[in-house]
Amino acid sequence: MISQKEADELLAMRKMATDTKQYTYPSLGGNVEIPLASENRHEYFALTIRRGSIDIRKNTYQTRARRTIILARVDIAGPPHRNPDGNDIACPHIHMYREGYGDKWAQPLPDIFQNHADYWHVLQDFMLFCNIDSVDIKRDLFI
Repeated sequence: MISQKEADELLAMRKMATDTKQYTYPSLGGNVEIPLASENRHEYFALTIRRGSIDIRKNTYQTRARRTIILARVDIAGPPHRNPDGNDIACPHIHMYREGYGDKWAQPLPDIFQNHADYWHVLQDFMLFCNIDSVDIKRDLFI
């Protein structure tokens, strides 16, 4: 576990791909993990894009730091998430790191996410939200 201040700093850090490879948005049931680094290469991150195998609307975008710490995750489609306080949050929603809870809390998507029906657009908004740039992702025909 890390402090909330440290998690907020990691999320705000500019993140760039560690290579010049072109990644392809995954097909149904697939996922892709893109290695990222801070500008000074002192911190390493990962962007994961995961698609559902049956429901084509089900997509998950996640940014992790230090291999296992989930800083942010967007879930599109799927069941509501029950927060530790018992409240249910419908999809789409975002999980943000919360000290003492990790990614166990969800909240509605912030206003930066403008078009929830366009999964490609949500990915672009998520990368902007997480301060990720310089990543080459080829758009799949069916998103």
